Amino acid sequence: MKKKPEGVGRLLEIAGERKGLLVLSCALSAVSSILMLVPYLAVYFILAELLRHAGAPAQADGALMARWGWIALGGLVAGFVVLYVSLMASHVAAFRILYGLRVRLANHIGKLHLGYLSRTSTGAVKKTLEQNVEKIESFVAHQVPDLVGVAATVVVMFAVMFWLNGWMALVCVLALLAGVAVQASMMFGEGAREMMAKYHDALENINASAIQYVRGMPAVKLFGQTVRSFRRFHGDMIRYRDMVTAWTDSFQNGYIAYKTILASFLTFVLPVGALLLSREPQNMALALTVLFFLVMTPGTAAPLYKLLFMSSLLKDIGEGVSRIDAIFSEPETVEPAQSRRPEGYDVEFDGVSFSYDAPDASTRTEALSAISFRAPQGGITALVGPSGSGKSTVANLIPRFWDVSEGRIRIGGVDIREMRGEDLMNTVSFVFQDTFLFYDSLFENIRIGRPGASRKEVEAAARAAQCHDFIARLPSGYDTKIGEGGVYLSGGEEQRVSVARAILKDAPILVLDEATAFADPENEHKMHVALRELIRNKTVIVIAHRLSTVRHTDRIVVLEQGRIVEQGRHEALLKGGGLYKRMWDTYSDASMWAFRQGESA
Repeated sequence: MKKKPEGVGRLLEIAGERKGLLVLSCALSAVSSILMLVPYLAVYFILAELLRHAGAPAQADGALMARWGWIALGGLVAGFVVLYVSLMASHVAAFRILYGLRVRLANHIGKLHLGYLSRTSTGAVKKTLEQNVEKIESFVAHQVPDLVGVAATVVVMFAVMFWLNGWMALVCVLALLAGVAVQASMMFGEGAREMMAKYHDALENINASAIQYVRGMPAVKLFGQTVRSFRRFHGDMIRYRDMVTAWTDSFQNGYIAYKTILASFLTFVLPVGALLLSREPQNMALALTVLFFLVMTPGTAAPLYKLLFMSSLLKDIGEGVSRIDAIFSEPETVEPAQSRRPEGYDVEFDGVSFSYDAPDASTRTEALSAISFRAPQGGITALVGPSGSGKSTVANLIPRFWDVSEGRIRIGGVDIREMRGEDLMNTVSFVFQDTFLFYDSLFENIRIGRPGASRKEVEAAARAAQCHDFIARLPSGYDTKIGEGGVYLSGGEEQRVSVARAILKDAPILVLDEATAFADPENEHKMHVALRELIRNKTVIVIAHRLSTVRHTDRIVVLEQGRIVEQGRHEALLKGGGLYKRMWDTYSDASMWAFRQGESA
């Protein structure tokens, strides 16, 4: 079995059709690096001319030296021009790769089960989409051309050196190999790989805890706490500091040794050159060769300094690519090649069992067990039960946020796994207890329900959802921005926007998850008006905690610990004397509760 590429190899594979621009950029970078050596060559010929006439400098060929001066300037200018074109090509390639990669990642994450996001921190996903991908842009735009340029410089220089004098060239090679060995010991050992993985883990942890800290700021301020008392965030920062400090300290000796070796090329070359000259003091050709090495050796060492940062970056890129690949390796929701269309819009659960992901199957507990019920087309079916009984899980299985472990969920007699995601989403609408509004205009937030809707259709949906009046009072009406830098809505207003989305979508099946949870009495009345408009002629499944809201529904399904314990209408369930009767009695008693001063508990 062919081994999957890793690190830079995998990065180039990801680049795909952008390889042409990368190859052009690398070729031009190599040409630029060679042109940058022309000034060193010009200095050598000028010094050689002066050396030939050391006894009478006035006899030196001034025109020749001037010509080499112009050649040096021309080589330098040409090198910069070619380098500019190379970097333009690499930047275009990098940004195209960046765009393509982020779109692919976003599309892939959108096709994953929600189970992936529930077991993966938001900070880790955010870091991969932002930081890891951003580093790839920098690497492709700058480091790849630099790497090729360094390679071209070293190859050309050492080829010339060996052609002129093998002994002095060998000394330079040995010094270079010593520096590379130091680099390899620092950057490519098992310990270095583990440290790089820990570094990325620490960054992901800080991202996740920082997001949680910011979201929890009201509670932090309410109880007069500081970042130190927010243990997770503070602990992640301390662990990151300690880890990075230890990692940096581990590089100290190797870093110093590498820089010392590169800065000492002349120290290695000079004794050998002096020894050779001492044997043939009258050999002018040898003297010119030694002069060449003395002039050109610094030109060889300078680009090698880039390797000091390149090797570290390669490990960073390799780790980042592996984390991007980890997302791509997550299996997408399996969709059928040919989507089946339901003949009706009744919803049926047939022996459905489901458990959320758990690493150890022996400790896995089922969220639902052998659930069977039918929500008839055009009717209202309510799901009730204690917290944690599985009501929201039932609702989330209908749009395939997760797939069932056993059994089937059918819409109009068709297994939802035989419907394509787009067809399934067009069939079902949701109004959740927690409403998410995007940082965009209210118009666009409502139009998410049907992206092609006109302004009149959006306003009609808003009127039906009892949104139009409060939207009209906003600074820019439907064009008012929501969220950071814009306007914030109350919980009840946000839920009515969610209802407007569902009205605009006009799907034949509707799932309501405690849609009036955050509403005050006035807003609750408006929500009920909006919901009456929304549920007309639809198959409705409603999750309710306020039992008074479902007493007139067609069927009530009572769940407890992931199992159905009762089904029926309100009156029949009360006569049954089971869990529903106990819940109703508790709800009735709670509705009569009031604050009274001076009474003991």
